[in-house]
Formats: sequence, structure tokens, C-alpha cells
Amino acid sequence: MDGGGGDGHEWPEIKKAASEKRRELVLQGPTVDRRVSTAGGLSSAVYSLTLLNYLEVSQCPSLTQLHEDIRLLTNLQSLVLCRNKLVSVPRVDTLQALKVLDLSVNELGSLPEGVCGLKELTTLNLSCNRLETLPEGLSQCPKLSTLNVSKNQLISLPPDMFSERLELLSTVLASDNLLQELNTEVRLLPALKILDLSNNKLSEIPLTLSDCPKLKEINFKGNSLRDRRLEKMVNGCQTKSVLEYLRGKSRVGSEGGSDGPRNTDKTKTGSQRKKKGRAPEPQEADDVEDVAHMLVRVVHVSSAPPTLMVTVSPEVRDVRPYLVCCLVRGLNLRPGNALKRFLVAQTKLHEDVCGKRTTATIATHDVHLLKGPLTYGVKPPTQLKITALGRKEMSAVELIRNLHLEAEELRKQKKRQNVTGLHKYLQLLDGQPLYPCLMDAEGRVVSFPPITNSEHTKISKTTSELFVEVTSATSLQTCKDIMDTLILKMCELNRFTSEHAEEAGTDGEIPAPSNNSTSELTVQQVRTVDPDGSLKVVYPSKTDLTNCPGLTVLW
Repeated sequence: MDGGGGDGHEWPEIKKAASEKRRELVLQGPTVDRRVSTAGGLSSAVYSLTLLNYLEVSQCPSLTQLHEDIRLLTNLQSLVLCRNKLVSVPRVDTLQALKVLDLSVNELGSLPEGVCGLKELTTLNLSCNRLETLPEGLSQCPKLSTLNVSKNQLISLPPDMFSERLELLSTVLASDNLLQELNTEVRLLPALKILDLSNNKLSEIPLTLSDCPKLKEINFKGNSLRDRRLEKMVNGCQTKSVLEYLRGKSRVGSEGGSDGPRNTDKTKTGSQRKKKGRAPEPQEADDVEDVAHMLVRVVHVSSAPPTLMVTVSPEVRDVRPYLVCCLVRGLNLRPGNALKRFLVAQTKLHEDVCGKRTTATIATHDVHLLKGPLTYGVKPPTQLKITALGRKEMSAVELIRNLHLEAEELRKQKKRQNVTGLHKYLQLLDGQPLYPCLMDAEGRVVSFPPITNSEHTKISKTTSELFVEVTSATSLQTCKDIMDTLILKMCELNRFTSEHAEEAGTDGEIPAPSNNSTSELTVQQVRTVDPDGSLKVVYPSKTDLTNCPGLTVLW
């Protein structure tokens, strides 16, 4: 197969793009896949659309190759070829305007030739392929900011990837590979903010990682580290603690030689030497005490009203297939800054255990504002309408457009290279033809993961019952683990609230008396089912909430 076929007369999208001189073309899904299978590849007419700056061909398992004439589309700025069965891609060195190249979820064993010469490239997504090596030369892409090589078979990353020339590289995702080490020159990446090397074969984390000035999020879970204490910290997702620990070990190493530490250290007390030899985990002892004797009572699903059930549409399978839900009572949000602390804690979980929402997304709703039963499904971006938090009702397309504009304006005002807040999650939807959403009994969208909730179900200080959802494209167990973590955090916050009497909160409200003087929560099971009513999952089950230190679960 040469990757091209047919003259395109039966391809209305191509014909329309040519007649209207369009700059964007999207070919995806079963209908296009049937054409590809029949024609033996993409219609050759697509390569004549030289005005295109955005081309997407996705979800076509019959597409295994592209024709070399792809090089003629020199105005392309975004080339999205995800979720096909590509085993090779021709040279792309003529596509010098290219900024985004997405080759994820294919069967590639090597990169297209010429990728390393793309001077304008900012985003390179190679995840979910069969790559065993990456070529030298990535440092020749000076504007590269995001590199995703997760779920391949990489044994190592090329040395020149760790170069000062990649001064804009802020995100490196390389989870689920066979990586055996992280180059000590990682310290040379001045803009690195997110590093995910989870589920690899690492035995050590270089101390120089702590020298990355902007590093905020790291994930080394699933590696068998020699330093067991460090491994424990890593598995706890304590990013700040891990970096402090590495920084502390680096200081000790720089002050000692083959004969041990300098003599000046001998004059210090034992506790001072202990601090010098290790960076303590913040409030390590206090944390153990703080979570002790916390209680969760589980209410069986048989006691739950049928309106709490969630039906999962089969269409979510290719978008964001995993969902767990539960109902939580007893979280005291009324006193002082209790609500603010909970929202901050949820944000931190999104940044940390949720992998900046790439792994999972948490959403919370006021149960009394929900109209069940609920449906978890998908909608095209133009048809998904939501009243996002703090906004009026609009389509997902309008919302994403507005958020992009806000992000760009904020970037200009703050003179930053990277965006912050909600805006940094927008790229998670790039190239998606359908968006996931949770809908109430009236068909109103109440959640749009991984972006936002609805203003209609927003929690407040007076919220007494929460409906909690966790969605993920990774696995069902991921959803359960994160829900476990969230419930444990709720208990910790309740304990803090009950033990620290607060004055007026930031809104000036005097806290009302509360009967909830403990950290006890009630968690009611919620079932998610198929459209035919068959059970998919119920949370919590007997195997959930078993790895939460200090938490007692009563059934």
C-alpha cells in the first residue's frame, strides 16, 4: 500500500474544502475508515489542499500508511494523525510551519524523518506506539514545549533532549516505558514544570532534578527505587517533599567526600546533623497522628434512591470511559474558610495525583441541586451546552474559544510563556470529535470533564450532601484510587475544622454552630450501569478505602 487512493470524488469533505478554499479539514470515524479501506488509503486529492493549516485524520484503523505527498502541505501548522494503525509516516522536513504533530495511538516503530528539523514545533505527541528509541536531534526543535512519549517501549531518552537549547520545554510525559535512568543533565531544562516517568524501570532519581528552577509536578510512581524512603514519598505524590529530599541529599553530598562530612558538622547537635543528612517530610509525624481514628460509614447501594444511579453510554469508550461516583454526607463546609480549604485541596489533587487532569478529573456537586437519574455520555462540541462555573450558558466550542482567548490575554498581561489556572487544561481536548459530559434527568449538562462543572450544581457553604464523580481515560482502578484519596482528604479537613475554632471567614460570615465535632463521614454507594441496566461498578466496594492510613471504614 502506498498510502494514497482514489480521486476524492466520493469524499465530500475534501471536495468542500477544495471548493471553499478551507484552511481546516477533519477526516475521522467509521465512515472515513470504510473509504480508506476501500481505496487502499487516503484519497490522493487531500494532498492537493495546499492551503490547509490544520489536518486531522483520526480513528481510522484501516489507515496504515500515508503517501509521501504529505510533504506538499507546506502550510500545515497542526497535523493530527491519532488513533489509526499507522506503521510509518513519510518525511515531514518540508512542513516547516508545523507547530503541533500528534501521532498518538498508532503502531509506529520510529519517528518520521525530518521531525528533528522542525523549527516551529511546539507539541509532539508520540504516546501509545511501539517506539523503542528516539533519535538524536530533538534539541534542534527550539520551540518544543510539550513532549509526550508515554506508553511506548523506550529504554532511554536521547542525551541531547536534556539541553539548554530546549529552553521552552515545560512538559515531558514518558510514563509506561522501560526507561532505566533519568539523565542527570535534566537540570539543564530551564522551563521544565511537569515530568512524568511513572511505571518505568528506574532505580534512582538524580539529585540534579531538584535544580530545575520551575519544576512543579513530578510522577515517579511504579518504579522500584533503591532508596525506599524516597520510593514511599514518590508513591505518596509529595512533589515538594521529593524535591526537598533530593535537595537535602545533594547538599550532604556536596559537603562530604570520601572521608565523610566536614569536621564542622561534628560540632552540631544530633538533631541538627539529622536535619543536615535528610530533608524531613513535612509534618511527617503530625500527618500520622492527624489521620488517626478517622471514620467513614458506608451506606449500601440498596439504601440509595434510584435517582442516584448513573447510566454510562457506550460512546464514552473511545473518549473518557471510566467513571466512579459516590455520595458524601458530613463534610462540614460552613465554618470560616472550610469551603475554601476544600476547593484548594481539590485543586492540589488535580495538580498532583490526577496528573494535572491528564490521569483523572474530580467533580463535586450539591446533591440537592441535581436531578437524577444521571447519564454519562458524549456530545459533539457544537451540541454540548453548559453553564460553566461563573459563566453564562454556551456551547463547548464557545467556552473553549473564550478560554483560549483569556489564556492568551493573561499570558500577555503577565508576560509569561505558560498559562495558568483552568486554561492549562485546554490541550487535553485537542483533536477530540466528541466531548464527555454528565447529564441530569432533563438532559442538562452538569459536568464537562476535564474542564469544568456546571454553575447550577455548584457547592457552597450550605451544602450538606455532595455527589462526587471521578472520570479517567486511564483505568477504573485509577478512578477508585483517586476517590479513596479524596475521601481521606475530606476526613482530614473535617478533623481540622472540628479541632480549630475559626472566626469569621474571608466572606465575613460568623460560623454557625456545628454538630459535626469529628472527622466522621458517611459515604453512600452509587451504581454506574450500562444502558441495559447491567452493573458496571459500585463505589465504594469492600476492596476500596483499604489503603488509607488511619481511616476506619464501617459497613
